[in-house]
Amino acid sequence: MANWTKDDVRHAVAGVLGVDPGTISDTENLIGQGMDSIRMMKLAGGWRRAGAAVTFRLLAENPTVEQWHTALTAGAPSSPTPQEETTAGTVPGPRPVDAEAAFDLTPVQRAYWIGRREGMPLGGVGCHAYLELDGSDIRPERLETAVQRVLARHPMLRARFLDDGRQQILTESPWPGLVVHDLTATEPEKTERGLDELRARLSHRVLDVAAGEVFDVQLTLLPGGATRVHVNIDLLVADVASIERVLADLAAAYRDPEGLPSPPPYAFPQYLADYRAWCGSPGDPAAPLAVARDYWRARLPELPAEGPALPLAKRPQEVVRPRFSRRSFLLDADAWQRLTGRARAHGLTAASVLAAAYAEVLGAWSENRHFLLNIPLFDRQPLHPAVDDLVADFTSLVLLSVDVRRPAPFVERVRDLQGQLQRNVSHGQYSALSVLQDLRRARRGKPVSAPVVFACNLGSAFVRPDVQTELGAWSWMLSQTPQVMLDHQVYEIDGALLLAWDAVDELFPEGLMDDMVRSYEALLNRLAEPDADWAAPAAVASPAPAGEPGPMRTTGSVS
Repeated sequence: MANWTKDDVRHAVAGVLGVDPGTISDTENLIGQGMDSIRMMKLAGGWRRAGAAVTFRLLAENPTVEQWHTALTAGAPSSPTPQEETTAGTVPGPRPVDAEAAFDLTPVQRAYWIGRREGMPLGGVGCHAYLELDGSDIRPERLETAVQRVLARHPMLRARFLDDGRQQILTESPWPGLVVHDLTATEPEKTERGLDELRARLSHRVLDVAAGEVFDVQLTLLPGGATRVHVNIDLLVADVASIERVLADLAAAYRDPEGLPSPPPYAFPQYLADYRAWCGSPGDPAAPLAVARDYWRARLPELPAEGPALPLAKRPQEVVRPRFSRRSFLLDADAWQRLTGRARAHGLTAASVLAAAYAEVLGAWSENRHFLLNIPLFDRQPLHPAVDDLVADFTSLVLLSVDVRRPAPFVERVRDLQGQLQRNVSHGQYSALSVLQDLRRARRGKPVSAPVVFACNLGSAFVRPDVQTELGAWSWMLSQTPQVMLDHQVYEIDGALLLAWDAVDELFPEGLMDDMVRSYEALLNRLAEPDADWAAPAAVASPAPAGEPGPMRTTGSVS
């Protein structure tokens, strides 16, 4: 890529940021323009696919057009050395796979699949997302046709999961057709009770994935022409970006049943084969998989072995049937804009700021203040031009070591976490699940876990405006994940920020999650204030007896 100009780099950057290239200077820190890890990974992967020797870590350490242009035109070898980060991007040679044959699960899929079994701590639940869209005058026959079109377009929505731990795409989906709940003639009180009962049942379903039941849409008809669309999708077959695609396609097919594009010319079984081939053999010390493994194993002595030790009402193994509930709040558009502006001024990503604030709150309640956070990455690699159109679970998990034992300026806390996250993401080919297994061996069988999650879904609208126009406003959602006690999810919506905590209430003392969420909301609003002092330690409301206000304290101090 020696013939690339700075303007070429600038236009590529502007493309992923969605801004005018003229607003990007040669030397400006691109994080200040909204660049984040996921976008950098896409750029690095695409440039490596074109033959450049750029790496995600190099982009993260020098986020300017000038530095990236220098890297792209340096003429270095196209294969990374063991010392370079190992984000994928080079397309392997053709290795055709039989799309109808059974194929292996990814590490994350395997964890979801095993965790849904009865008898596992915090198991016996499906890993799924359930959401509701409230609209009007939805026609059942058109919605059923739209679902069938979406099932035909996306093979993984027809996947079944076999007893031997593999998955297979079916020619036809076993979806039985649209279930319609007719509440049009019921009295208001009975209507609300019926909707509550339906939500309680659908939001905690364990789909029969062995039979290929991984996606379901139902419809409720309400008085006055109001409607509610219920969408349930198992996360074995769809990450967040895939759910966005499914909803967008469902709306498009409802609007025009014949207008949906044909299936992508590239499928998930082929993607996995290509990706695994690129990662290489663990016996080859220069292979990305081996480089990542060695990085993580070198870090084992410094890693904590568990997540935050929050107060518990009962032990995880005593919870027979985990049920998640959601607490959420909205950071309004003005506050969100101020927060992101402050972050960019410091050269920090908004995601890192949110992760650090979440960590401060967890640390205020945790008995241990050096703990693991579990970070899902939705980082599908550009191994084929059609990858972005695929519906599948591309999730990988990365562990983040949080240390709030001593007070530190908030901006430094964020910078430390951001740097660590960038390094860890650079070595994501070695699964966090493998890291936990290595930790367990290093601790000679002592408990090792990371059941507290931070899932940040910034950069796109989870439910796009056209979806809400066609099918109804996004009004409610719940996710659940086996072997997880608390899952914090972040979504942008209409310029504001939705922050949701999905937790297994039975695990925690009454009121604990409410107190923690209120403390987190207060911290974010303080950080978004124009005169907020990010050079000072974050002040978090400390735990207090029920009914009493907690004093403010800096995480890491003794109260």
